[in-house]
Amino acid sequence: MSLTDLTRQDEPRSSLAAREEAVYSDRLPSRNLGSGPLDEDDLASEDGPQFLRTSKRVPVRRSALPKKTQNQVRKGLVIAGVAIALVSAAVAASRYGKSSWRFTINSSDNIEVTGVQNAARAQVMDVVGADIGRNIFFVPLDERKKQLENIPWIESATVMRLLPNRIAIHVQERTPVAFVQIGSKISLIDAKGFVMGLPANRQVKYSFPVIQGITETEPLSSRTAAMKIYNRLVQDLDSEGAHYSNNLSEVDLADPEDVKVTANDPGGAVVIHLGNANFLAGYKLYVAHGAEWRQQFQNLQSVDLRYEGQIIVNPDANHSPPQTVAPKPVPVARRKRR
Repeated sequence: MSLTDLTRQDEPRSSLAAREEAVYSDRLPSRNLGSGPLDEDDLASEDGPQFLRTSKRVPVRRSALPKKTQNQVRKGLVIAGVAIALVSAAVAASRYGKSSWRFTINSSDNIEVTGVQNAARAQVMDVVGADIGRNIFFVPLDERKKQLENIPWIESATVMRLLPNRIAIHVQERTPVAFVQIGSKISLIDAKGFVMGLPANRQVKYSFPVIQGITETEPLSSRTAAMKIYNRLVQDLDSEGAHYSNNLSEVDLADPEDVKVTANDPGGAVVIHLGNANFLAGYKLYVAHGAEWRQQFQNLQSVDLRYEGQIIVNPDANHSPPQTVAPKPVPVARRKRR
C-alpha cells in the first residue's frame, strides 16, 4: 500500500486534519510506509533522543534571603502598613475634631460641676467660663486643674473632656476643723493650716472653737505647725469619750509652749493654761476643782495648771495679783512644767 493510496482514502476528512497529518508526516523519519506498521524500535531510531529528559540539570534561581528572613520582612511590611493606616486615621480624626463645630462648648450648660458644697460656684465658673465657645480639644485641662486648686476651699480637682462638647469637673473640698481669727476676720481652717473663709452655702453650720494666735502674714508652714498642736489637743481631750473639746470656745496657739483654752462654764468663761503636753490631765483637774475655785475666788477668770503641786489663779488679771492654790489630790496624772 503506497502513500498515495492512503491519501486518497482520507480525502473526505477536513482540511485541518489533513494539515495536521502532513505536519506529523514531516516529523517522522524518512521510511517506506509500505513496509508495515511502526514499532517501538522505529520510534527510537534516529529521532529517539528528542523525547528523553536532558542529562544537564536546569539551574534554579534562589532568593538571596533565607525563608525565615523573608517571612519576617513580610510581617514587618504588614505591621508598617497597619501602623501607617492607623496614623493616617488618627491625623484625619484629629483634624476633624479640631475643626468641627460639633466639639464646641456652647454654654455653661455644657460644663458639669460636682462636689461643690462650701466653695462658691461663681469662683469655679470664673475659672472654666473662659472656655465657653472654645473647641473642647483646645481646653488646657492641667492648667484648669491648677487654677481650681488655687480656690481656698478646693483641695483637689479633676477636669475631663466628655465628647462631643462637654467638660466635667469634680472637686474635693477641704474639711474644716476650727474657726480662726486673723485680724478682725473670722474664717474656717483645716487640719493642715489652709484658711478657707466662710462657706458660700449659708445653710451649712459648723460648731468649732475659734483659734487665736495666727497672724495674716504667717506662712503656711507655721500655720501647719500650729494646727498640729491643735489637732493633738483635740484628740487628747476627746480620747476617753468625754469630748471635752466641745466645751471649748477659744484656743490660743500664740505660744507653742503654753496652749491656752477658754472653757465654757455655767459660772462664766475661764482661760486655762495647759502647757504643751498632757492636755487631758490638766483639763480634768479643772473639771474636778473648777466649782471649788469659784467659791474660793469670786472673780475666777483664768487658771494656770502647768506647775507641779500648785495652781495659779487669775494669772492673766491686770489689776489683782495672781493667787496660788494647792489642790486636793485627784486621780489624774500631773506633769512638770516644760
